[in-house]
Amino acid sequence: MESVQAIKQRFGIIGNDAALNRAIEKAIQVAPTDISILVTGESGVGKESIPKIIHSLSHRKHGKYIAVNCGAIPEGTIDSELFGHEKGAFTGATQTRSGYFEVADGGTIFLDEVGELPLTTQVRLLRILENGEFLKVGSSKVQKTNVRIVAATNINLFEAIQKGKFREDLYYRLSTVDIHLPPLRDRKEDIHLLFRKFASDFALKYKMPTVKLTEDAINLILNYRWSGNIRQLRNVAEQVSVLEQIRTINSNTLKHYLPDSDHNLPAVVNHTKSDSDFSSEREILYKVLFDMKGDLNDLKKLTMELMKSGDVKDVQKENEGLIQKIYGEDNYKERESGNNVEVLSIPQPDNTDSQIMDQPPVQDKYQFAEEVVEEETLSLHDKELELIKKSLERHKGKRKLAAAELGISERTLYRKIKQYDL
Repeated sequence: MESVQAIKQRFGIIGNDAALNRAIEKAIQVAPTDISILVTGESGVGKESIPKIIHSLSHRKHGKYIAVNCGAIPEGTIDSELFGHEKGAFTGATQTRSGYFEVADGGTIFLDEVGELPLTTQVRLLRILENGEFLKVGSSKVQKTNVRIVAATNINLFEAIQKGKFREDLYYRLSTVDIHLPPLRDRKEDIHLLFRKFASDFALKYKMPTVKLTEDAINLILNYRWSGNIRQLRNVAEQVSVLEQIRTINSNTLKHYLPDSDHNLPAVVNHTKSDSDFSSEREILYKVLFDMKGDLNDLKKLTMELMKSGDVKDVQKENEGLIQKIYGEDNYKERESGNNVEVLSIPQPDNTDSQIMDQPPVQDKYQFAEEVVEEETLSLHDKELELIKKSLERHKGKRKLAAAELGISERTLYRKIKQYDL
C-alpha cells in the first residue's frame, strides 16, 4: 500500500493539513474494494482527485475511468448519455448508442455533481447499484454491467432529501464510505504553499520571474475567506503573475485581486427561497384566475337577469352589491351619479313605448351581443355572418374599423365579405 506522501506526489496534491491527509488515507484504504464512495466538499476543493486515486489503486486500474459532470448534461438527454439508447427511441436517435455504464464495464465511473441528477435517473442509478442491471432508453432488454461508482457533490444531500429532490435510499447506497475534503480557509498552513506552487507553475508557463508575497500579503491570503477555494487561489495567482510588473507583491496590490466580500463572488442559489417564490407566484396566479372566473359568472348572472326582467331599476337595486364588485365602488358611484350605468343601459321592453318616445334613445354598445345571445342558432356560419353584418353596419361599411373590432385582419374580412356576398 502506497503512503499518503507518495500519493500526493503522484497526483500533484499540495498540502499537509490533517483533514486532507485523512481523506487521502480513506481513499487508499477503500481503493481495493468495490464499495461505492461519496466525496463531499465545497466547490473548488479538488474532489476530482479522490476518484482518480481510488481507480489507480484498485483492481480496476486497467479498465476504463470515465468522469461525468451530471450538472452539465441536459435533463432530457442524461438517461441516454449514462445508459445508452436504441435506434428510433426518440427523435434524432438515428442509431444505437452505448451509454457510459456499458462502455465503462469493468472500470470506474465518477459522477460529479450527483445531486443534480433528475429523480427518474436516480431510480435507474439505484438499480445499477443494487444488482448491476440497466435498460437502454427505448429498450426492454435488461443488460448487466460491473462498474465501480464514485460520486461527488458540493450540496447538502440531507437538505435535498427533505425537499424531495434526492432519494434517501440512493444516498445510503452511494455513501457507503463518505470522504470529505476540507475548504481552503480551514487549511491555513497550506494556503501560502499552494500560492507558491501556482506562482512557480505560471512563471514556467509564461517564461517570466516568479512572483513573491510580502509578509503583509501572506497574512492577507491566510485570513481571507476563499469561497472559491483552490480554484479561486489558482486564478488569483495566475492574474498576479501575468499582470504585475513588480514581482514582489504587497497586500495593497493583492487586494485589487480579492473581492471585498463574498457577496461579489458567484454564489449557490438558495433553492429554498426560490421554491417558496415559485410556490407563492403559483398561488397568486391561481387566485387571480379563480377571481376572474367568479367575476365572469357574476357578469353572466347579471346579464341573464337583465334579459329576463323588464324592470331595470329593480334589477339594479337588487344587484347593487354585485354591480359594485364588477365595476368597482368608485367607478360605479361616478357612473350612477351621471345616470349612465352602462351595464344597465339596455332598451326597455315593447310595452314601454311611450316612455321611450319621451326620452332620447340610448346608444347601447352591448346591443349586438345581446341579440346574438337571444338567437338560438348553433351554426357557426350564421353567427359569423351576423357578427360581420353588425360590425359593418356599426362602422358604416368601414372595413378597417370593423376588422379591428372583430379581431381579424382587414384582408380576412375582405375575403369573408366576398365569401358571404355581403
